[in-house]
Amino acid sequence: MAFVIFLIPCFAIGTDVAFSCQNADDFVGASSPGDIIIGGLFAVHSEMLHPEEEPIKPVIQNCAGFEIQVFLQTLAMIHAIETINNSTLLSGVTLGYEIYDTCAEVTKAMASALRFLSKFNSSDDAVEFKCNYSDYIPRVKAVTGASYSEVSMAVSRLLALQLIPQVSPASSAEILSDKIRFPSFFRTIPSDFHQTRAMTHLICESGWNWIGVIVTDDDNGRFALESFGVQAMVNNVCIAFKEMLPAYLSDSTFHTKVDQAIEKIVKETRVNVIVVFMRQFHVLKLFKKAIERNVNKIWIASDNWSAAVKISTIPNIRQLGTVVGFGFKSGDISSFQEFLRNLRERPTENNKFLREYIMLLSVCAHLEYHDFQTCIANKSQDDLLENDGSKPQFWRDDFLNANVEPGFIHSTILAVYAIAHAIKRQCKDRDCKDPSAFTPWELLEELKKVIVIDDGKEVKFDSNGDMSTSYDVLLWKEIDGHMEITTMAEYNAEKGGFIFEDEEKKKDFLALKKVQSTCSQHCRPGQVKKVTESPHTCCYECIYCPENHYSNQTDMDYCYQCNNKTYWAPINSTTCYRKTIYFLAWTDWFAIFLLLLSAFGVVLVLSICVIFTKNLDTPVVKASGGLTVCYIILFSHFLIFLSTVFFIDVPTEFKCKTRQALFGISFTLCISCILMKSLKILLAFSFDPKLQNFLKCMYKPIPTVATCTGIQVIICTFWLIFRTPFVNQNFSIPRAIILECNEGSIVAFGIMLGYIAALAFICFICAFKGRKLPENYNEAKFITFGMLIYFIAWIVFIPVYATTFGKYLPAVEIIVVLISNYGILCCTFLPKCYIIIYKQETNTKSAFLKMVYNYSSKSAGSVAVSQVSLDSKSSSLQATITGSCKTGNDSVNGNCHFQVPGQPLIKSKVLPKSTGRTMVRKRVSSI
Repeated sequence: MAFVIFLIPCFAIGTDVAFSCQNADDFVGASSPGDIIIGGLFAVHSEMLHPEEEPIKPVIQNCAGFEIQVFLQTLAMIHAIETINNSTLLSGVTLGYEIYDTCAEVTKAMASALRFLSKFNSSDDAVEFKCNYSDYIPRVKAVTGASYSEVSMAVSRLLALQLIPQVSPASSAEILSDKIRFPSFFRTIPSDFHQTRAMTHLICESGWNWIGVIVTDDDNGRFALESFGVQAMVNNVCIAFKEMLPAYLSDSTFHTKVDQAIEKIVKETRVNVIVVFMRQFHVLKLFKKAIERNVNKIWIASDNWSAAVKISTIPNIRQLGTVVGFGFKSGDISSFQEFLRNLRERPTENNKFLREYIMLLSVCAHLEYHDFQTCIANKSQDDLLENDGSKPQFWRDDFLNANVEPGFIHSTILAVYAIAHAIKRQCKDRDCKDPSAFTPWELLEELKKVIVIDDGKEVKFDSNGDMSTSYDVLLWKEIDGHMEITTMAEYNAEKGGFIFEDEEKKKDFLALKKVQSTCSQHCRPGQVKKVTESPHTCCYECIYCPENHYSNQTDMDYCYQCNNKTYWAPINSTTCYRKTIYFLAWTDWFAIFLLLLSAFGVVLVLSICVIFTKNLDTPVVKASGGLTVCYIILFSHFLIFLSTVFFIDVPTEFKCKTRQALFGISFTLCISCILMKSLKILLAFSFDPKLQNFLKCMYKPIPTVATCTGIQVIICTFWLIFRTPFVNQNFSIPRAIILECNEGSIVAFGIMLGYIAALAFICFICAFKGRKLPENYNEAKFITFGMLIYFIAWIVFIPVYATTFGKYLPAVEIIVVLISNYGILCCTFLPKCYIIIYKQETNTKSAFLKMVYNYSSKSAGSVAVSQVSLDSKSSSLQATITGSCKTGNDSVNGNCHFQVPGQPLIKSKVLPKSTGRTMVRKRVSSI
């Protein structure tokens, strides 16, 4: 069952009114028969007149404000249909059209849409109500339009009832891409998403971030404002103010709202860029008021009015400042321009718009160009009733071509061709001369797949029903005293970038950057924005980036942090600098000085070695323990000097592992040998039987030295295996990287040094006990002094090493190594070298024995040397000492005992008296 609605969308309001609507056909603005009818919805008039009397009746009123630009779109649709009919595109199938004027009113547009829904060939224009419209054949198969997004939203919801395809050449609201709410809507232009993104891209490229926005208070304006607001927020652009003007000029508050918007613009002196999303007649009113108030700004135009000639020709338009906008990409419209040149010869019976235009030409013929244009826009249909045809017809050949906005014309033609190609695909296997051959919803499916060749490029609808064409960036430029609308660049909607044809146009673009429109001054590179109490993020203070942070662009929200390990940056820096790598290099003067000291030490060791080798058989050399012991000690000193080399230059894993182990083992070997010499001295001159027995057990030179050194080898081996030293980058200095050796384990390092210190302490105690030996023979006191130097150097080293950092830290250890090594070397060998070189008379057998005799005489009081013998086959001196003991003093049970300091206790049997003395003979071994 179907319910039938009879449509008579107009009522008679007087037979004498030429433009009144008395039946449904009077409602049509332009029409032409055909096998397949395409509907058209265009806002040929800018407003619908509303009666002042009450009550308001449901009558379709006349309209006012003839829009030349939209009128040209209707002609473009007619031209495209006629071109298709005269081609072979549809193979004999002709297209017809019915074009309606919406007067920019949703109400009137809905009345037109109702007629589109009426059943085909219905004499009474009845719309049947059905639960299933799959087989329903409406009056039209598709609709082109409407001009404004607000109208398209309403009409599309109604057409979606029967899924009649609607292809708009001008409605750009982003919401229309929603295929759930608008399943049958298509458009041959990009959505406002791309336009608002292009605008914010232009604003950002020009360095602006503090702008104003003016929109109309309708769905299109609100959606555009919402889309732009999102894009602005993403790109850190702040909207200083938003002004909304009434959607209809007939609104009583319209002029008040315009005045308020102008006042806001004048008041916000820091806002020099205004974005305008409005219809052309709104912009016209706004600009006229702005010219009166001497407002000079940069105006960013939406696609609706960016190419409007009637606005660009306003008197004194140059006083407004600069207008830059975005228009739809145009194609070749030369055939349409030729169509316009021949328009005068066309009949007007079925085109009320053309007839009205001709009447307007006659009424306004006496005016100059702009006044003529204003006259056409301001005349209502009622005004034209006064022209009873007595005035002669007037025609301006150039007027229409001068008002062509190529983007809109091109998109309108493209919309018609898209529908035609969909019909062609539908008519492959059908007789489309029969209007019932296919339904609109079947055409809708074909329209989704359509590919149209436009200027040699394939264009098609995406999944949202949009055609991703480009934008022309338009600049209003004064040329020869006239404002011309020029194409400055092309904006690629898909890639999001500007394309300039030549350098001259790029200069025009760069000139825009000279204008400042910011809430705050731009923060230079090296600075960062600090948000103030203002709710807008664009209002801020500029502060310097802190140390180790930088900013390399203007107006950065935060500073980038340098990589702390390898880079640094000073305060207010625009970049990070690589940290300088420091280490104790060969070329460093201090390193050279230390190396010279080490080299001198090596030379000294070799010199001592040569001296001792040449004086192998002298008492001093033999008293030093013999050549073998001296070579071992000198070799260890050589290795210690050599170890200092590994503290210098770029640290490596090998150097870090080698230097401490080499030093520790070498020093241990040196101290171990000296310890054996100390024990030997103590053994030779100690008269305590218990101590002497203990020392005899301990005095095993080779095993003892091997054991002491082996323990150090074990310590170093465990250290290298479990906590091995490694190369470390020290970042404690802000602008530098210190390459150094990390010891791996401070505990292991301490154990190594502590072990050496323990051996040195034992050596010190043993040597200290024998410090009073004969001067030319006494090694003990020099060993004692050498150990003191070692202790002092390493005691001072510990706090200095712990508190020192930087590239000279290895130098601290080198210094203490050199001091301790030089101290022991010099104390051990230089006195002997001095005797060998400068006191050769004391380095003889007799002189040596005499020195022992003198020392013993002083020590024992009554000791006399009676016989001295030298065993040249032994490395030790042997002396026979004859002494006497006075009876009753030191005689005990017939025995005499006395002690030479540093020698074992002498207990001798009392021999027969000779010349009143007891002769005591003892063989004394000394070192």
